[in-house]
Amino acid sequence: MSLVRHFIFEYHAAELVPLHGEVMSQGAGEEKAENARLSSFIGAIAVGDLVKSTLGPKGMDKILVSGSNPNNVQVTNDGATILQNIGVDNPAAKVLVDLSRVQDQEVGDGTTSVTVLAAELLRQAEKLIDQKMHPQTIISGWRRAVTVARNALEQAAKDNGSDDKKFREDLINIARTTLSSKILTSSKDYFAELAVNAVLRIKKSGNLEAIQIIKKLGGKLRDSYLDEGFVLDKKIGTNQPKRIEKARVLIANTQMDTDKIKVHSARVRVTSPEQISEIEEAERKKMKDKVDRILQHNINVFINRQLIYDYPQQLFTTAGVVTIEHADFEGVERLALVLGGEIVSTFDTPDKVRIGYCDAIEEVMIGEDKLIKFSGPALGEACTVVLRGATAQILDEAERSLHDALCVLSQTVKETRIVFGGGCSEMLMAAAVQKEALTVPGKEAAAMEAFAVALQQLPTIIADNAGFDSTQLVSELRAAHIEGKTTMGLDMEKGEVADVMALGITESFKVKSQVVISAEEAAEMVLRVDSILKSAPRQRTPHHH
Repeated sequence: MSLVRHFIFEYHAAELVPLHGEVMSQGAGEEKAENARLSSFIGAIAVGDLVKSTLGPKGMDKILVSGSNPNNVQVTNDGATILQNIGVDNPAAKVLVDLSRVQDQEVGDGTTSVTVLAAELLRQAEKLIDQKMHPQTIISGWRRAVTVARNALEQAAKDNGSDDKKFREDLINIARTTLSSKILTSSKDYFAELAVNAVLRIKKSGNLEAIQIIKKLGGKLRDSYLDEGFVLDKKIGTNQPKRIEKARVLIANTQMDTDKIKVHSARVRVTSPEQISEIEEAERKKMKDKVDRILQHNINVFINRQLIYDYPQQLFTTAGVVTIEHADFEGVERLALVLGGEIVSTFDTPDKVRIGYCDAIEEVMIGEDKLIKFSGPALGEACTVVLRGATAQILDEAERSLHDALCVLSQTVKETRIVFGGGCSEMLMAAAVQKEALTVPGKEAAAMEAFAVALQQLPTIIADNAGFDSTQLVSELRAAHIEGKTTMGLDMEKGEVADVMALGITESFKVKSQVVISAEEAAEMVLRVDSILKSAPRQRTPHHH
């Protein structure tokens, strides 16, 4: 009896000793081993499940409402936008949110695919870990599988970069495929043509900044159009000509109000009204001197990021110079690029300043608004897409959709290889990985097979989201690929397995390759976690008055 009592005392005494009493500060926490891994898996898989219903041409949309501003409502099915706007507390889930953001920045599309694939890989890893397989063994198998998958994708890729006519067809098909899962799907042929025309204009530089997107409420989506030149959503100053030819433009970011006495708490004592008028006259003279220095640049258009007040505007009008004020920072940055000028803040060295040029500047009407159009700018490839739509939410989503298409197309212009969509590429890679796994002895083979299963989940989810029998369709697709019909994929219009090459369901090789590599790397990072350490919150010290 005494032995049992002694054991219980020892056990409780051991329990009372804090594990990191000497190392971790009070309030810090730690999740170890299985708990940490389980927490990571649950968070990452939950993020994947959140966005997977938006995948594919028949994916659903989400409504995002701002907590601080209930009037700020977004309707979207863009994976990166959804994940950036939700508050995520789980560390592993944050890895997937960052993953979708990087995918959006790098290639513009595939943000939902990359998140869903990473989540499916972790779902498969969870099953393998339940079977007591070590995470490093799983990672080793995955790395081997990625190499096989990428090689299979490279062999299946087509390259029509040398044939302009076929390459343009490829670009149109890629744009149609990208837009088919967006709000623009009802007019995807029209917008695909518009996006390809815009991107081919900037083929030399590949700089998407040269494509301006302007949103104007009213009309319908089909009323959107591509306009050569650059359009700025501002107005020309009052009593100034509304059309200027052979424009020489100075772009500035400077204060154009009269220089008041800006010393903090300064007071000026005057004894007569004449002294007030002397101060005002001195201020006006300073402003006139500044305007004169600007006019020495031999310009006929002055564009300022900040306001231009009445007196300087009057001086510019008298000198025959057109003024445009309050062009926002993005506006002046883009204008400097398009017109070949630079943004200046000081005006003492006119000979060293690079001013911008264009053939004509004029006011144009779009809908019910007046805007300024710059025709024939120095950067001849510059163009503007004017989007029309019934509501602000439709316009925002149309802009996101078109931006994705433009990004993918600009990447394809640089890396001209294409692969086939509709689940074709995923099934092709899965079949190659499964075939390779049969030749691999040891536990790595199980990890490679799990990788193949995760890849096959993408066409499964695409079919599920369209309301079709995914089990039937994916098994038919797998059988077709095993038979060597490597251009077979899912036709979501008819709900059947079809030749996607004939249907023109095409995707960029760069996007598809990036999805597989990024998803594996992110899943690998989460899988390697064996402990989550949380630092103690910073203690707030009370203020004593």
